[in-house]
Amino acid sequence: MFAVEHAPVADGLHLAYVREGEGGYPLLLVHGYPETKRIWWRNIAPLADAGFEVIVPDLRGYGDSGLAPDGFYDPAVFAHDVYRLVHAVLGHDECATAGGDLGGVVIQDLSLRFPGFVARQCIFNTITPELGDVYREAGIAPDPDRSMRPTADYFLRQGRDADALLTELDTPARRRAYIADFYGHRLWAAPGTFTPDDVDFMTEPFADVDHLRASWGAYEVACGARGLSEAPRLFERSDVPTLVLYGPDDHVIWPNFPDKCAVAFTECIGPFVVPGAGHFLQWERADVLNNALRYFLADLKR
Repeated sequence: MFAVEHAPVADGLHLAYVREGEGGYPLLLVHGYPETKRIWWRNIAPLADAGFEVIVPDLRGYGDSGLAPDGFYDPAVFAHDVYRLVHAVLGHDECATAGGDLGGVVIQDLSLRFPGFVARQCIFNTITPELGDVYREAGIAPDPDRSMRPTADYFLRQGRDADALLTELDTPARRRAYIADFYGHRLWAAPGTFTPDDVDFMTEPFADVDHLRASWGAYEVACGARGLSEAPRLFERSDVPTLVLYGPDDHVIWPNFPDKCAVAFTECIGPFVVPGAGHFLQWERADVLNNALRYFLADLKR
């Protein structure tokens, strides 16, 4: 277990975070859904031992962090929060980042919103920039309509029917069981990579009704049911050096993810497919991610 700190990042909002390896090169690790900072538990110590100051927050509305006083749960506001944490609170003028799922979206926005702040980034199993015509010109077929995907029911209910869904999950046990499904039969992870104890550890923060409801905010934004704090920086190519990994045992992120990344990131390293990993690559193949980051970021520590 790691010590959890708290810091104010906006009026009425504190973020919870873990920081290990103070004095090393700052490395920000950002979780997605249905995750909290706990999804990085296998990465923190090895990366701190490798010489990084590892900074792992809970996003607003998740885990031990506070709920959004302004009601916003969108990529731009998440990016502002983590920028204030790393820059204003911890005093860093630049950092490296890594993230998957929603965390990957947040760090993409962060790197474009604050030029020069993110020296390098690593993304895996996340949403790529919206570059429809550019992808088509590169011969990449568009993703199928979300309603036709085999695991889309959760997305649409969380995004369009969140309050009704919450009434069905009316006990802590039911809320945790709902989240546990994402680590099991919903096929987000490679088979056998989460033990029952692992699932208990990951689902515990979602027993709280308010935090579970807040975690669906980004889905409501995607479905047009919740407002944006400001437009996300997700409609342009990025020249930030980007290491791209992909866990193929993921039935959420479409298999064209590597091809789209090769187009969207002009300084793309990879993409590299990581066998034995699905959506939660940082947990499922922590050994691969930890070593990849050590080498990808090695010269930044000098």
